[in-house]
Amino acid sequence: MVLLFISGLVFHELAEAVMGQAAITVLDVRIADWFNAHAAEPFTTIMYLITYLHSVAGMLVLLGLLAWHLRRQGARYWLLALGFAVPGGMLLNVALKYYFQRARPVFEEPMVTLATYSFPSGHTTAATCFYGLMACYLVIARPAWSVRLGTVIFCLTMILLVAFSRVYLGAHYLSDVLAAMAESVAWLAVCITAISTLRRRREGKTL
Repeated sequence: MVLLFISGLVFHELAEAVMGQAAITVLDVRIADWFNAHAAEPFTTIMYLITYLHSVAGMLVLLGLLAWHLRRQGARYWLLALGFAVPGGMLLNVALKYYFQRARPVFEEPMVTLATYSFPSGHTTAATCFYGLMACYLVIARPAWSVRLGTVIFCLTMILLVAFSRVYLGAHYLSDVLAAMAESVAWLAVCITAISTLRRRREGKTL
């Protein structure tokens, strides 16, 4: 509940600032223009690779691989959480995009051109939901602290790389990816809490 409240509050503040054209929107434009002007190889190719890996098609592959692993491990409640968290988070993101209808960054020579809305970032939402859930599962399922720490570092790094790639390529503003992370953390808190409550109730009835 604390995590849900904090992440929800962060998203609310970001949304109000963006829609109210607060100071963060000026920072958004400056950062977007700087990256567009200073993009260089091989960094640009790496960012393209990261962003394409976490497109809808890429996420479906990653989702299928994690679902296959959870099924093999008999982690049916985590499998159920995965089914709600990632697809549900992506659908929530689409709804929020159409609610806020923020235009994407505009450049004379864009690296990517997209017709959809900008706030919040869909790629960042999917990555945060996916890697966030994977981190929660492995931290609980693996007793070794080295594995737990390595998992958290890896998952956090991947989320930040995806978010950075979207800003670097000019697909989103900084506030778009920050809002996406906040939105996804709140959604993950709801999903994991709901599945955990369901598991406890079912196990309680069995006992």
